[in-house]
Amino acid sequence: MNLLVAAKIIWAAGVIGWYLIRLPFERRVKRERVVDARHRVRELVLLSCSTLGLGIIPLLWATSKLFNAYNYPYSPFQLALGTLIFAASLWLFRRTHKDLGRNWSVTLEIKDTHKLITEGVYRYVRHPMYSAFFLWALAQAVLIPNLVAGPAGLIGFGILYAFRIGREEAMMLDTFGDQYRAYSARTARLVPGLY
Repeated sequence: MNLLVAAKIIWAAGVIGWYLIRLPFERRVKRERVVDARHRVRELVLLSCSTLGLGIIPLLWATSKLFNAYNYPYSPFQLALGTLIFAASLWLFRRTHKDLGRNWSVTLEIKDTHKLITEGVYRYVRHPMYSAFFLWALAQAVLIPNLVAGPAGLIGFGILYAFRIGREEAMMLDTFGDQYRAYSARTARLVPGLY
């Protein structure tokens, strides 16, 4: 099989896997009452940036010739490494949803029965779901041999992260106060022991 075709299939399988992981959690949390929702329009813009980089641009690469001029030579090693990183991102994504349960939301929201989760993967980092998205973006950069579509995920999700993380942490401080301060003091944001 052609390496480019394999990369397209693996990327598509990863995106489908991502959606299948999230779907049951989306259905469950719709029944939860939201007591604090912040920055709705801003959130929509940031989610659009992330979707553009992690979904739309690579989909255009995979299904059209729009970005073919930016393809570069590709190796089986890149295919294997990109596949492994994507698999790791899917595993972490699943764990974050399982650990969060009904506390999960796509945007900045606090639910009526919201609890601060500090167990499972949240024992090591405060925002492992963002870690999972960055792993997806890194997998895309390695897996897709294209100077536009490959790094588009890092740029798109990077914009969301840069403009959301401060507001999310402020919301958690407003909601959980000293409990969140203590949790923040003993955990990293994204990478255990580093950041």
